[in-house]
Amino acid sequence: MTFETESRSPETVAETGLSRSLLESLALKMVYLGGELSLLDLSERMALSFPVVDTLFRHLRTEQLCEVTGMDGPVHRFTTTSLGKSRALEFLRHSQYCGPAPVSLKDYINRVQYQSVQTAAVGPADVQKAFRRLVLSEETLAQLGTAVASGRSIFLYGPSGTGKTAIAETLADIYQDAVWIPYAIEVDGQIITVYDAGLHHCASDAAAGESEDRRWVLCKRPRVVVGGELTIEMLDLQADRLSSDFTAPAQIKANNGVLIIDDFGRQRVRPEELLNRWIIPLERRIDFLSLPGGRKFQVPFDLFVAFATNVDPNSLADAAFLRRIQTKIKVDCVSCPQFHEIFRRVCQDCELEYDAGVVEQLIDDLNRMKEPLRPCYPRDIVQHILWAAKYQSVRPELKRDAVAAACRNYLIGSAT
Repeated sequence: MTFETESRSPETVAETGLSRSLLESLALKMVYLGGELSLLDLSERMALSFPVVDTLFRHLRTEQLCEVTGMDGPVHRFTTTSLGKSRALEFLRHSQYCGPAPVSLKDYINRVQYQSVQTAAVGPADVQKAFRRLVLSEETLAQLGTAVASGRSIFLYGPSGTGKTAIAETLADIYQDAVWIPYAIEVDGQIITVYDAGLHHCASDAAAGESEDRRWVLCKRPRVVVGGELTIEMLDLQADRLSSDFTAPAQIKANNGVLIIDDFGRQRVRPEELLNRWIIPLERRIDFLSLPGGRKFQVPFDLFVAFATNVDPNSLADAAFLRRIQTKIKVDCVSCPQFHEIFRRVCQDCELEYDAGVVEQLIDDLNRMKEPLRPCYPRDIVQHILWAAKYQSVRPELKRDAVAAACRNYLIGSAT
């Protein structure tokens, strides 16, 4: 299958890359659950062209699994026969998946390789635009842009509260293009769902044309975040115990985009276990997943992995693994001018009048406390001011007494 900017809708069963039996079982389940459908209804639900659906319908009718109930304009309406209902229930016991038809593993691999993160065009203007809401040095922006252009991986480390997570979550905004995500893929007769409406965000021009393969969704490059809940089992196919259906793991959902391992080193899985699991994927850009029975299959590992941690990287990984993470950026506390600028922006967002003198006093107080200037402080202190004003039913203001009260509540050992 040759991929251009758009995917051409298959006009025959063979062109779908799937077996007729799999498509017929999916169609029969849909008709059974729908009660009665027209060919156009079935085409819409299966995300397949009318000629393909018509072929499936004719075979189901020949096998006496469905029967015509009437006409909807020029097309048939039909429902399942008694034999069709019995067969549909058998299929549902095997798999309850009733979404759009999947794509073949071969087509999925080709598509992921075609729209690889390593070939995405990224330039300084894209980086400036993506990080316009964050206060970062030109050197840091250049490091981030170079890392994303590599399409490989990055280690963001440094003290807590310095914005590592915010930076990591912004990385996907650097990409200005869109990619095609399949609703599901088929492997050895098993359907694995990939598209996740909570993670994959449709591009603004994502409406499918008549000639496009509707089994794919045009989306912004994915941004998937996993944190302390991560286990080693979550890196393989996720099986539903009731339906026997499968959901793709986080790294597959993040393909052609960014996967963020937040607060790395504090997951339920030991760091060395996770790193050993990903030695080959990070090096060779491929991963292996397992189906029931132990059958393994190869999938692309085409994603930009961002590790964010406040733990010393040398204590988390050995030299062999750190070598595979091409870029390591220390995200540290900020300078006085940067602290002022962050505070000014936070005040602007919260509709508070900015007072440089009040902020300068806060900086002096933090210095006396031997507290570094963490980028999170302006947002957190202003939030305390807003909460106090809400409780007291007064208009929030950036005043010295309000900042002092916020610090007493927020900073341990504060005598401000």
